[in-house]
Amino acid sequence: MKKPMLLAVLALTFACKEKPKENAQVSEEEVVEVVETKEWTVLFDGTSFDGWHFYNDGAVTEPWKMEDGAMVLYPPESRPEGANYNLVSDKEFTDFVLSLEWKIAEGGNSGIFWGVKEDEKYGEPYLTGPEIQVLDDERHPDAKNGTDRLAGALYDMVSPSEKAVKPAGEWNAVEIMINHKTNEGYVMLNGTKVVEFPVEGEGWAELVANSKFADWEAFGAFATGKIGLQDHGNVVAFRNIKIKEF
Repeated sequence: MKKPMLLAVLALTFACKEKPKENAQVSEEEVVEVVETKEWTVLFDGTSFDGWHFYNDGAVTEPWKMEDGAMVLYPPESRPEGANYNLVSDKEFTDFVLSLEWKIAEGGNSGIFWGVKEDEKYGEPYLTGPEIQVLDDERHPDAKNGTDRLAGALYDMVSPSEKAVKPAGEWNAVEIMINHKTNEGYVMLNGTKVVEFPVEGEGWAELVANSKFADWEAFGAFATGKIGLQDHGNVVAFRNIKIKEF
């Protein structure tokens, strides 16, 4: 099928569907071809926090700062009870490839969410959004709680197939694909595919059922949601954030 015709067919097939899984009839090869024709959309250009805001709150201010083309979180030593400084994208996404770089401080912990639902009844992004782990594997105690807590893991659900993370203080490149059309997700860490998983259906339900999120009613419940960057109380930096939707 030629690309112009393919794009037209896919646009008709996928348009106006909150949950594309119901009528997905497109092969993985066709989706790959479409993705390759798409341009990256920049979500963070290194000069401003445009396109981002505090979860359930307003414009990004301290303790996030802009340094050398990166957004950097410097958590306060003390904070008001219940305060968090998680960031979420202004826009929502369904099927995409997300590319970014992260750097964690020694002993640090953070995460990257997708499918985040912003609502006052959810106090944290992790109540709805699955997480790709950002971690200092060598020093943070969570690394000793199971391989599904290591950097690059689908947190508490799928362990990395191999160790590809760089040490604390160095930049790591991550690519996350979420594809409801073919029911596939993956994580590439520093050029190595370390995690693969279904994103819906029985396979996804089984992963959730075998995790700490089994009884969390809203966890992973939203096919369309926001991208989130976690405040876990440690210094963390993100840069070169871009996305392809399909």
